[in-house]
Amino acid sequence: MLDIKWIRENAAELDAALAKRGAEPQAAELIALDEKRRAAVQGLQDMQSRRNAASKEIGLAMAQKDAARAEALKAEVAEFKTSMPAMEEEERQLTAALNDALSRIPNVPLDDVPVGKDEHDNVVARTHGEKPGFAYKPLEHFEIGEGLGYMNFEGAAKLSGARFTVLMGPLARLERALGQFMVDVHTTEHGYTEVNPPLMVRDDAMYGTGQLPKFSEDLFQTTDGRWLIPTAEVPLTNLVSGDILDQDKLPLRFTALTPCFRSEAGSAGRDTRGMLRQHQFMKCELVSITDADTAIAEHERMTAAAEEVLKRLGLHFRTMTLCTGDMGFGARKTYDIEVWLPGQDAYREISSCSVCGDFQGRRMNARYRGKDDKATRFVHTLNGSGVAVGRALIAVLENYQNPDGSVTVPDVLVPYMGGMKVITKAV
Repeated sequence: MLDIKWIRENAAELDAALAKRGAEPQAAELIALDEKRRAAVQGLQDMQSRRNAASKEIGLAMAQKDAARAEALKAEVAEFKTSMPAMEEEERQLTAALNDALSRIPNVPLDDVPVGKDEHDNVVARTHGEKPGFAYKPLEHFEIGEGLGYMNFEGAAKLSGARFTVLMGPLARLERALGQFMVDVHTTEHGYTEVNPPLMVRDDAMYGTGQLPKFSEDLFQTTDGRWLIPTAEVPLTNLVSGDILDQDKLPLRFTALTPCFRSEAGSAGRDTRGMLRQHQFMKCELVSITDADTAIAEHERMTAAAEEVLKRLGLHFRTMTLCTGDMGFGARKTYDIEVWLPGQDAYREISSCSVCGDFQGRRMNARYRGKDDKATRFVHTLNGSGVAVGRALIAVLENYQNPDGSVTVPDVLVPYMGGMKVITKAV
């Protein structure tokens, strides 16, 4: 969430940033709403001051035996008691309205983010490796998985409906191996602390990372009002909600391998075959909590950590700098890592790493203080996939497929597969 004080002082900058994102100007409306709130606050404060003064004057009038004045002052105080609740309620409503309006405003892009409308305006930052060559038309992952007999979409639909998958045997183990490999790399080499967080969270946690109130239709909610996490970013980031951290202990780096749940409300008709867009999927998440001075460097570091996973899996990928029109709601800058899928003959996103500034820190009221500082500042947060496990499985199947329908296990995963080097068709 943006600071209304900053908006008042930088109205033109906010509207220019929103224009880059393809959004309508909002500064004037927000400032007008804040003016109403400030007027209500001032009116309430003035009334409270006058009530307190009148209460003191009653004692003075009575000491001076001025009964008429004392009764007039008592009547005035009684009137305040009647009118103040309405003013307090007006102030509460205006404050809530302003906070709701602010909570729906996206973050301000960094200056070096390319300006553009959608994914067609994203810019290639770097590439790694080469596209693999095949002497035949490579199959897509669902053709490979079903051909092996270990990927069952009909069984999943019978259980749960569309956009679910049942994996069995070696493919179930391969997905588990991928996730364990990722967590091991990030915890032993990249300095992340593994966390096993709850998969259900309260409204405040979803609000803190920006999923609520704007994106409620993309979420699943339980009957008791909790939300299934769309990404482990939500619980990991909210671990510091409401805290004041010591600056010299930053950055905090967390990773988690969890199921994630998304309704995919806006993706009707897209990627309906296979595992690319599921209601439930596994993801290895990376979260950093840091300060204003190191956030940009941490963003590069996090993206490199995610890239390292794909490098060790021997996968060709490119890293894209997202344009202003394609960035997520809370991001100031985002790198998308797109892995090559030969079956689709296309690059597909497998990781998205974003630096959010103090946007989430302000929503969570999470702050830090320097050793010699009296004042606190809001933490800066970052999140990224390190990487999406289901999409990594897709990439391995398509890039390591063999002409006979079998799949070679990448070398780094062989120990996690109990020594299995090739996945062959079920007998």
